[in-house]
Amino acid sequence: MESPHLPAEIISYILSFLHVTDRKEASLVCKSWYDACQDHCFQKNVTFKFPVSTSSLDFIRALARRPRCGLVISHLDGSSLSRQVLMEVGLHLGPRLDSLALPGSSVTEASLLGLLPHLTGLRRLDLQGLDSLFMSGAFLSKEEHRQQVQNALRNLEELDLSDLRYLSDLSFNRLTSCTPRLRSLSLAGCHISFEFDPYRGCPVGFGSSALVSLRNLLSLLQKQTSTLRSLDLSRTSITPESLRSIAQLPSLRLEDLSLRGCKELTDYSMETLCKQQSGLRTLDVRACTELTSRTVLAVATELKELRSLSLSQDWKITDKGLAELMTLPCLRSLDLSECLHVSGADLVKGLSSPQTRAQLETLSLRNCTYIRDTEMFSLTQLLGRNLRELDLTSCVCLTDLSVRAITTYLPALVVLRLGWCKEISDWGLLGMVEPTKDCEPRDKKEDNGPSFTRTFGNMGFFQPPSLPFQEKPRLVTEEDLGAFREHQEGVSLLALRGLQELDLSACFKLTDTSITQVLRFPDLQRLSLSMLPEISDDSLVSVAYHCRSLTSLALSHCPQISDQGMARALPLLHRLQHLFMACCDAVTNETLSIIALHCDRLRTLDVSMCKDITVHQVDLLQSQLPFLKKVQCRFANGADFTMVL
Repeated sequence: MESPHLPAEIISYILSFLHVTDRKEASLVCKSWYDACQDHCFQKNVTFKFPVSTSSLDFIRALARRPRCGLVISHLDGSSLSRQVLMEVGLHLGPRLDSLALPGSSVTEASLLGLLPHLTGLRRLDLQGLDSLFMSGAFLSKEEHRQQVQNALRNLEELDLSDLRYLSDLSFNRLTSCTPRLRSLSLAGCHISFEFDPYRGCPVGFGSSALVSLRNLLSLLQKQTSTLRSLDLSRTSITPESLRSIAQLPSLRLEDLSLRGCKELTDYSMETLCKQQSGLRTLDVRACTELTSRTVLAVATELKELRSLSLSQDWKITDKGLAELMTLPCLRSLDLSECLHVSGADLVKGLSSPQTRAQLETLSLRNCTYIRDTEMFSLTQLLGRNLRELDLTSCVCLTDLSVRAITTYLPALVVLRLGWCKEISDWGLLGMVEPTKDCEPRDKKEDNGPSFTRTFGNMGFFQPPSLPFQEKPRLVTEEDLGAFREHQEGVSLLALRGLQELDLSACFKLTDTSITQVLRFPDLQRLSLSMLPEISDDSLVSVAYHCRSLTSLALSHCPQISDQGMARALPLLHRLQHLFMACCDAVTNETLSIIALHCDRLRTLDVSMCKDITVHQVDLLQSQLPFLKKVQCRFANGADFTMVL
């Protein structure tokens, strides 16, 4: 099938509307379509990921015909094959390589030193976890090697040295002396001695051969203040005094700073940081458990250019300061997940201010259990059309009223996570009001009479009040569905037309009634329906028919999903890459045969505790699907067997 009458530019323009995986399939139709798919507009910022194998040699040679690209090569070791792979990269890609990462490898010093001098155009180098390079302490110890690497890496902008156990002052200095124009440096998880050298039993000095010292780090930062803008010290033992020393360096102007998991940091050190580094745009202080609302106030007062702030797992933070935080005009992303004392009231107060306010695009309130319908109702109205990602996982007090508010006021949402919001029912997804419920949130509870503090067990003349879980919700009838179909463009979940990720895990009240009616999103890529005991094959088939862009589907602990539903659904999900079916008791080996026929792109499969799936059939499936990398089949067929590839 050729199309000679259409210019390649026109074909490329048409193909630009396709998803990247579909464009890959289209390139196999004919030569003119293949050539159109190689257009430069499709080749920008492309990164190829592959493990070391004999077939990767031909793949690397084929990349020589492409413009600039990045590589992620895994499972490198000291074998001759690994050395040959690195030689081919240097020979065929060399100056056209933008980025290089070597995860899960134990590459030798000689192999890497043979490659780096060829990579004269490298912008990003990721050596995360490569302990084999630094274990001997001799990496770049020869002057001739340093000179060669310096000539190649003089324009390197990003260097990732995370999780290196054997990184020392000596090896750190040798490597960073070859990279004079760094913009981003990551030392997350490294053994950095900020005050005391445990090997020498004395305060930290220069030139340690066993670890990286604060003095040495300060020296590097001082040398590269003109270019360095991003620093990651997550999961290190940085002290408050050390953070203040870094923040007060003359001429240092950081824009991105990550301190995730630095548990010794205090409010005072963060206040100093905010005053000295007022140009910060991204600040990550997740799991810094000693920080309180004083830090939030300091951020709101000093960091006027802040765009992204993560306070996840900072358990001492309360609502105080959040109102002031909402007055930051540039703030676009806020993560308050697992801030257990946050109720959202001050967020509403800040967003209601007549002053210039934040235009949030991403908001995470995961595990903020004090969030109620009242706050959610106000937040959705104030956030409006700007919000694109909302995470309300485990906000257990939210009900259908919050869902109606989301679908009414947040039409631009791309990601919505409602997992473990157990009060959400079919009525909320359908955008309808259950006849027995009010349609507006209550600010205050009604007075239901006096409450008694004595137990009911020894008071036979009192009847205990009914509990929420004893009230059975009214089920949606066919008459209700008829009314919904007449007004389905209203406030149902269908209003979120651009949704790409949806998590409804453990919303136990959901049934086929709502799933079959509202889960109709052509752009939806990731969907989780795990732990919905009431959904059946009807929901699965409906989702497959209306959501054909799905790449990830979670159906774990859905006991009514069977082989019949899989046989009807999987042929429609051509893009599926990740499938989770743990504890689906009605699924058997027949489903694995269907997967082998229709899911040739599958990369992840979980069939743990599926009693009628055998390990032999899993092995057979693995041999049939070349991209299947990870298989979980623990307790499959009653056997305690785990296979992870």
